[in-house]
Amino acid sequence: MIRVLVADDQAIVRDGLVTLLDLADDIEVVGAASDGEEAVRLAGDARPDVVLMDLRMPNVDGVEATARITERLPGTAVLVLTTYADDESIGGALRAGAQGYLTKDTGRVELAAAVRAVAAGQTTFAREVGERLIGGFSPATPTGPAAPAPPPGSGTSAGPAAPAPPGGFPLDLGERFPGLTPREREVLHAITQGHNNARIAGELFLSVATVKSYVNTIFAKLGARDRAHAIAIALGRDG
Repeated sequence: MIRVLVADDQAIVRDGLVTLLDLADDIEVVGAASDGEEAVRLAGDARPDVVLMDLRMPNVDGVEATARITERLPGTAVLVLTTYADDESIGGALRAGAQGYLTKDTGRVELAAAVRAVAAGQTTFAREVGERLIGGFSPATPTGPAAPAPPPGSGTSAGPAAPAPPGGFPLDLGERFPGLTPREREVLHAITQGHNNARIAGELFLSVATVKSYVNTIFAKLGARDRAHAIAIALGRDG
């Protein structure tokens, strides 16, 4: 059973998320917080597997709450669920240690799948977030609120990250990380797309064990603590 804590300052959204998640047989909601400070406190008490975190909350915001939780509870994954998909919000969440980033137009099925993914140690991103990660953050102004969430069960999804542009590596990985081998840069590239080890293995015709070894080596070379941190480093958004 995956134990989830929900953090959102809007009661109607918070209650709705609790109801939706409780529909999944393998997910148990162990608490609901109305701001970041409460989220940190409840996470410390309940030790959930996943915290579903809004970003814009009073007192302590979601970015700061994410940083505190990931530092104090390394076994707890934070999955951001927010209205915003601008560069500042995405970068802040990744630097804080979030393992996933969804927008509130994500459907019920996709939300449950994302919770399962981050609980298993994978990363997951909404399509628009994945597109920004692949192409690098643009200097454009924040996009503002996303469209309202669809009715429960509609199946509408933000979708998987978009494919990378053909040829070479986005983000200038070769120039920026000369200490990585070409194969390690390929694996890092795939990590920035939100791909798990099994998918990377299939794409690069490697065994999952070999991919896991590459991932561990990449983390060591980059000084990354997890996949989300590696993505932040690859984007030049780590400090």
